[in-house]
Amino acid sequence: MSHKEILDSYRDEICSTLRDLVSFKSVQAEPLEGRPFGEEIHKAYLYMLKKAESDGFQTFDADGYGGHIEWEGAAYDDRGEIVATAGETLGIPVHLDVVPAGDDWAYDPWGGEISDGRMYGRGTADNKGAVAAVYYAMKALKESGFAPVKNIRLILGLDEESGWYGMDKYYEKAAKPDFGFSPDANFPVINGEKGLLVFDIAKKLDQDREPGLILRSVKGGNAPNMVPDHCRAMLVYEDGQSPKGARARKGGKAKTATADTGERDKAYDLVRKAVSDFRGRTGKAISCKGAGNAMEINSQGVSAHGSVPYKGVNAISIMMDLLSELPLANDSARDFVDFYHTMIGYETKGESLGIAMRDEPSGSLVVNTGMIDLGREAAILTVNVRHPVTNSEDDVYKALMPALDANGLGLVKVTGLAPLYYPPDDPMIELYMDVYRENTGDMESKPFVFGGGTYARSIPRAVAFGPCFPKDEEVMHQKDEYIGIESLMKAAHIYADAILRMTQAG
Repeated sequence: MSHKEILDSYRDEICSTLRDLVSFKSVQAEPLEGRPFGEEIHKAYLYMLKKAESDGFQTFDADGYGGHIEWEGAAYDDRGEIVATAGETLGIPVHLDVVPAGDDWAYDPWGGEISDGRMYGRGTADNKGAVAAVYYAMKALKESGFAPVKNIRLILGLDEESGWYGMDKYYEKAAKPDFGFSPDANFPVINGEKGLLVFDIAKKLDQDREPGLILRSVKGGNAPNMVPDHCRAMLVYEDGQSPKGARARKGGKAKTATADTGERDKAYDLVRKAVSDFRGRTGKAISCKGAGNAMEINSQGVSAHGSVPYKGVNAISIMMDLLSELPLANDSARDFVDFYHTMIGYETKGESLGIAMRDEPSGSLVVNTGMIDLGREAAILTVNVRHPVTNSEDDVYKALMPALDANGLGLVKVTGLAPLYYPPDDPMIELYMDVYRENTGDMESKPFVFGGGTYARSIPRAVAFGPCFPKDEEVMHQKDEYIGIESLMKAAHIYADAILRMTQAG
């Protein structure tokens, strides 16, 4: 049987394996002994290693930080005799970790339920579906009798969504492949990835405040690279001074601030009216309710991948827009709200922050405000920026600092990835395009640069390649994430042919 016929026969097994992978709630958690990214990620990792071993592949584990599944190629002499293990390696880095599921799914995010030809679940599109597709592409080629002249290595990353530390640790133990692709993006092929930055904008909050409406907390977002779909703020009315001020007046004994009931009711009525007017005027999903002696405000957005924030609705931006209309009595918190409202707002290109930039290969810089944590002592906003391939990290930070300095804000750099780019006529890009076209008949789609960050950056001569097709709905990092079964099988065929083309003799 040909590898294509064998691959088609694996259809049910591919779905079963993907369902098993989805069942692991592989969001990064507290490290445990031998399981640096938590129990669930480690379970998914061991599942793949054991499956590979049972199918006759070699496996390697870098102390739980990552590993690989390998099919060794062979070097031949002039007579066709095997003389050594292949000297070059095709690397295919994938990841088993996922972003948090979030709320309001119509399907169990960990159930792998199939409905109308789609499998639903967190990780189906990003990146567990591709793990299953590539693994069975390798298995089908092996069963067909194909003899690669280069090693084929499926690299299992475990913290792609949260910093890549595991990949760094893995490469301390394993040599880097020579070339390859990461099946963690879009077809036909991604010939470039924008530079990726994550940083915190921080402000220490003063404890002194005037009597009135106090912003006690704002919390929202699940990850830097997700458009936040929910944000919550807590407001309380106080008619006394802060404990610090009261202590100075009362000989060192702090006076607990109390609120006159009538004044508090007036303040909370004002909040209710402001929320109602805002909702009616803007159509944004926002509501408020009493919570003991406080007021709770909740805003609802629409999640999307952080590389395309304009495809979602940012719940933090909705909240800060509303809060900017309230007479907040704690000055430093109000200043932070005003900064967000005037310098970020609903923008996704960084215009008001002063960091808007673009180039011909990759288009505009993109900004996603992924998380906020404002409490009594500090406000921290976690920002995810994707910058053009011809710009650098330093270009972005140099452009950003004037806005932060003018508002008394601090910057904490969290992580950064340099951009990746190959021209469309690069032989590697042309090979991937040929394989894609042969399997789909799509002669119109072109290579393109995108704002995502994939493990392709971790090895030489590699780009992102699938598994999402040009007309597929964008569902990565969103509720009710899914992958179409037909698309999954088509991707598996593309990957099998790409592996064959890149590792065959001649």
